[in-house]
Amino acid sequence: MASTDSISVRVFSLNCWGIRYLSKHVPQRYAMIGDMLSKEKHDIVLLQEVGGTSLEYPSSIGVIGSGLAIFSKHRIQDALLYRYSLNGYPYMAHHGDWFGGKAVGLAILNIGSLTANVYVTHLHAEYCRDRDSYLPHRVVQAWELQQFVRHTSAGADVVILGGDLNMHPQDLGCRLLRTSTGLKDSYLETSKFDGCENGVTLIPENPFICKKELGPFDKGIRIDYILFKGSSKADISCDFMCTTKGSVADQPFPYSDHEAVTTHLRLKACTPADTLSESHNSSAGKVAELVDMVTEARTEVKVGLHCAERMRYTAARTAVMGLALLFLELAIVAVSWLALGTDQPFPRISFYMLAALCVAILLATSMLYVFYTMELKSLQGAEDQMRLIVGSLQAKLKGFPLAELGGEFRSPPEGFEP
Repeated sequence: MASTDSISVRVFSLNCWGIRYLSKHVPQRYAMIGDMLSKEKHDIVLLQEVGGTSLEYPSSIGVIGSGLAIFSKHRIQDALLYRYSLNGYPYMAHHGDWFGGKAVGLAILNIGSLTANVYVTHLHAEYCRDRDSYLPHRVVQAWELQQFVRHTSAGADVVILGGDLNMHPQDLGCRLLRTSTGLKDSYLETSKFDGCENGVTLIPENPFICKKELGPFDKGIRIDYILFKGSSKADISCDFMCTTKGSVADQPFPYSDHEAVTTHLRLKACTPADTLSESHNSSAGKVAELVDMVTEARTEVKVGLHCAERMRYTAARTAVMGLALLFLELAIVAVSWLALGTDQPFPRISFYMLAALCVAILLATSMLYVFYTMELKSLQGAEDQMRLIVGSLQAKLKGFPLAELGGEFRSPPEGFEP
């Protein structure tokens, strides 16, 4: 096997919880994070929910505005930021996701002789697992994320993705991302782990965490990840992974409400011949599995479509009622003007207040109508893409022998239109 010496790469990821006006002790915690990173000297640092830092690295890029930042010791050759088409609802101001704007950032690095695509992302939060109104948005974000990774990493030797996915490991979006891109979970692949039990990154021991937010997961949840994959030119493995455990020595509070994740990856350049021995028989199973996942994702997106259509109809109906009320008031005013000798039946201030209310209702509902129309277009576009992908995957499955499919050919999902 022709290969060079292996390269060790330390990757760090943390949601810094830097939401303006909502997060606590931001300046103090930023100083703590900066000191820690300066001492640890990681090779790649991926930060989310950060408004600004003063970290010093030989080469660095900060993508500010969507709260994302990538810092690297290796020279950054190029960078790109993509904002997701759906980011929650503007009237849910107390959640703040829409105002922050979720996105994925990309930095292309040269690590030795290898080209590495490094991604950092932050998906929409899950505020209520039982009644998750943001689930269609998060599924679409996961769909756009896997598309962005697949289409931009074609020429990369190594792919690394880290960030706050706001999804449990077995959630639909997380499974879809890993299966469609081939990315591996550091926690599942590492040979050695040191951190919170089960790798959780939201823990009840953290003083910034309200235990009610964890719901039935009283021991914590794992929503922060570092994913990776190699290529025909590079082997990649995970030697070690660790997380912080809430408290910080000699400090009054933790770095964030999330636990930091650190992964030690080992890269080794290899010849293409070394990676041509993958099992062909496993391809059919993966394609069939992906068909099921994309079909499930289409179902969730369709639920979002029906909800958005209903909300748009409600906004339109309310706008029409506000407009009718405004016209009625104008008619009353016109009648009083024509009857010059008649006293107005209502005080003038009442007319002004009612007119202001009608105009406010009309403007608010019109803006909501436009917003829901944009949401519908994004959801419909994602659903159309998923429909095409399912058709393509179904056609690919026809090329596999029945033995590779377990002796059973999968029929197209119900409602599928070729």
